[in-house]
Amino acid sequence: MTDAAETETTGRDESLARLRGLVEEQAALRRVATLVASDPDPSEVFTSVCEEVGTVLGIEGTNLTRFEGDGTQTVLAGWSAHGAPVFPLGGGVPLEGDAAVPKASRSGRPERIDDYAEVSGELAEMIRGAGIASAVAAPIKVAGRLWGAIVATTARPYGFPPGTEERVADFAELVANAIANADAREKLAASRARIVEAGDSERRRLERNLHDGAQQRLVSLALALRQVEAELGDDPESAKRLLAGARDELALALDDLRALAHGIHPGILRDRGLGAALEALAARAPLPVEVRALPKTRFPEPVEVAAYYLVAEAVTNAAKHARANAVTVRATVADDRALVEVRDDGIGGAEIGSGSGLRGLADRVEALGGRLDLSSPPESGTTLVANIPLG
Repeated sequence: MTDAAETETTGRDESLARLRGLVEEQAALRRVATLVASDPDPSEVFTSVCEEVGTVLGIEGTNLTRFEGDGTQTVLAGWSAHGAPVFPLGGGVPLEGDAAVPKASRSGRPERIDDYAEVSGELAEMIRGAGIASAVAAPIKVAGRLWGAIVATTARPYGFPPGTEERVADFAELVANAIANADAREKLAASRARIVEAGDSERRRLERNLHDGAQQRLVSLALALRQVEAELGDDPESAKRLLAGARDELALALDDLRALAHGIHPGILRDRGLGAALEALAARAPLPVEVRALPKTRFPEPVEVAAYYLVAEAVTNAAKHARANAVTVRATVADDRALVEVRDDGIGGAEIGSGSGLRGLADRVEALGGRLDLSSPPESGTTLVANIPLG
């Protein structure tokens, strides 16, 4: 066979191999899409994605990991062939250093590590402890933002041939929408559970405040009026004093009820809008609050309520937990979206945890189609930014 014929045959074989690979990847994508359409548990989708990646690309082990807002990652799923090592599932995994996933999160491109024996850091040590020697990580982008990564792993140093990055990246792009849909369902279910729990907690708080505050005062008032009735004929002066005390007790009960109602929904927010409500909030805050920008027009009521409680919660946290000296607030409009920023100069280290008030605020913002971003490096203050559509 001539060199030209051999070259032609080789080229044809490579083209057929690429075509077979493409067909297999498309078939895998259809399987994942079909699974997502059946409304399964999100963990089943994530595991299926790992298995499809490993099987189609002939990789020993795979992981699917999601980047969190606190600078960590959550390993959602893993798969391995024939007992090959795979990184364990769980949250709070470091997202720093020179391991493949942190590098991909910073560059936005596929990254590889050929030998983890040559990489230092906490995450690299965890990876070696799992029995992994080399890895390729490809970022997953959802709506233009980094969502997480697909990671191919093997127990062998230099275990991946050239071009593995592109193949894993192609698959990451194919499954991005399926992953986003499954992740959205998972977050929606968790958000619904938190909203129900928050509603129950708030109802208990209102019951407790009513019982300990206004209700007790009204009971005392009823007893005082009964005593007035008993003494009115025999001792008018004593009855007069009792009436004066009952009047004071009634005024205090009304103050308690007003304060309770204000905490539920401030009247100034309903009557005069977010700008006036934020200025009133700043005026009675326990630390200096500078309002640097206010909206010139009214927002839709749900947006104003979400923005108000975001600022109120942030100011409370700055005073109680962050040891801040001052807070600045901005509320503006850009591209038909409300942007609300609260920044303090406290100790930082805040997190949007499952049991925190910030988690409830994030749920409220996300329910309106928005996003709540938190930046809180240690000793450098905390910044909360809510981005909420006005439509």
